[in-house]
Amino acid sequence: MRVEQLSWSEAVGWSASARIGAGLVLYFGTRRALTCGKRYRELRAIYPDAHVVGCSTGGQIRNDDVTDEEIAAAALAFDATELRVACEPVPSPNRSRSCGEAIGKALAARDLVGIFVLSDGLHVNGDALVSGITDAVGQKIAITGGLAGDGAEFRKTLVGADRRPRTHMVAAVAFYGPAIRIGHGCVGGWDEFGPRRRITRSRGNVLFEFDGKPALDLYERYLGEDGVKDLPVSALVFPLRIFDPDRPDHDIIRATLAVDRNARSITLAGDVPEGWIAQLMRGNFDRLAAGAAMAARRAADGLGPSRTGDQIAILVSCVGRRLVMGQRTADELEATSAEFGPGISQLGFYSYGEISPHLVSGVCELHNQTMTITTIAEALG
Repeated sequence: MRVEQLSWSEAVGWSASARIGAGLVLYFGTRRALTCGKRYRELRAIYPDAHVVGCSTGGQIRNDDVTDEEIAAAALAFDATELRVACEPVPSPNRSRSCGEAIGKALAARDLVGIFVLSDGLHVNGDALVSGITDAVGQKIAITGGLAGDGAEFRKTLVGADRRPRTHMVAAVAFYGPAIRIGHGCVGGWDEFGPRRRITRSRGNVLFEFDGKPALDLYERYLGEDGVKDLPVSALVFPLRIFDPDRPDHDIIRATLAVDRNARSITLAGDVPEGWIAQLMRGNFDRLAAGAAMAARRAADGLGPSRTGDQIAILVSCVGRRLVMGQRTADELEATSAEFGPGISQLGFYSYGEISPHLVSGVCELHNQTMTITTIAEALG
């Protein structure tokens, strides 16, 4: 496998022309940079034989740098791996499972090894989407990826696969054959605080009540007057850890996507089942960076031995982590880079949700506020 990184800026344009015959190009940029479709058409012209797949973000990652101005991209040329791409509309959150099932059925095959997914970040129930894909391909297939972002605006997110990026879309790239190696790691690093509360009323990914009291009341109590004005963005600094009381070791982190002030409810990126326990969390710079390093270590280990050619790590980190870490956002990228060393290049984005197998069950799920890493390489012979 060969990897060629490139970037786009308004002042310079694309930083490189094609030197490899790529089969796949991944690109990540701001909604404003991608809306017109011109950047997609330029990439299509540079790599005419490649699948071109990308999304809008809450910040672009290129090696150990994060930027809001440039588009980050990487072209991948495979020696012995088959690729397929599927793209489906997701008109509303209640169509998420059927969207996932359609994608899974389109990509299912006996030699399928892994799927990388990019989804609309605002009009989807990420839990249902991932469950739909898993139902079609089985729980042993590694499904990773993330939900597209729109910075701190939460207005529109864009996803494209071999076409101009659009809203209400989900795209997936599938990898086939004995040569492909895919590793993954997913770690949070947040600290719990405050009492545990029971989710007493919810519907899918909409949370109405904790312990019989309006969910939005709890956030307003912690955020204060200024924070309330900035909802839902301000709620990202206090994600929720949720778990089934019968399976306390199988916890998931959930982040806020929207609020309904009239219903006093919160819409999260994935399901929040009634009867589960919830606890607020807050960030700690050192633990967040350490969590990112651990995710990188697990993703690198998952590639196994006998790798040949170039290798790439695709980082999907939650925009909430970036809001908390501020100028120290580079700490988590430096931590992952130190784990990988010079042999693995980094590309990625800040997301509204991350997709990866759960550490305990091994089954793919939607996560929030994590650093999720997918490593890709080939092993021949």
